[in-house]
Amino acid sequence: MNTSSDAVYEVGESFVGDGVNCAHINTVFGHRLGPVGTAFATALATPSAGHVPFLVVWKPDVPVAPATLFINKAAIVNDRHGELTWGAAQAGVALGITEYMTRRFPSEDDTVPFVLLTAVWVDPAADSDRAVYDNNRAAIFRALERGEAGIRPGDGRLDVRRGSTPWNPYLRLD
Repeated sequence: MNTSSDAVYEVGESFVGDGVNCAHINTVFGHRLGPVGTAFATALATPSAGHVPFLVVWKPDVPVAPATLFINKAAIVNDRHGELTWGAAQAGVALGITEYMTRRFPSEDDTVPFVLLTAVWVDPAADSDRAVYDNNRAAIFRALERGEAGIRPGDGRLDVRRGSTPWNPYLRLD
């Protein structure tokens, strides 16, 4: 297990679900006094049109541990999209982070030296609170697991050797 004296800089990614209610999450986890902490403070202090980073909370006045910044990848296009982003997606992310951190760290105090940045995709056409919630819960948990395990680029290299090409649900090579 990592302690506050260990160097920690973990990058994770996960895509869960399909269609408009899918979740795609990127994570950067590390020490609040290191480069991840600097990125955290910078992102919080520099919102842009349609992208206002905010702290992930379990409920109002109860932030998740470690301090986690939610950064929406898709600019908010209407009230419903905002509700799904700030409501269902944020709550799913809160639960997934809490489940993961409870498994990884014996005490909530062990998370104090760390911060987490999350970049979260909520499709502007999303239409199901439950699916957005469930997919974001699963995606954040898996992204954090992958970050802890470390990036393993070898899989893509093997695919290229086999003649395969990169793929994602939005790829259209017409």
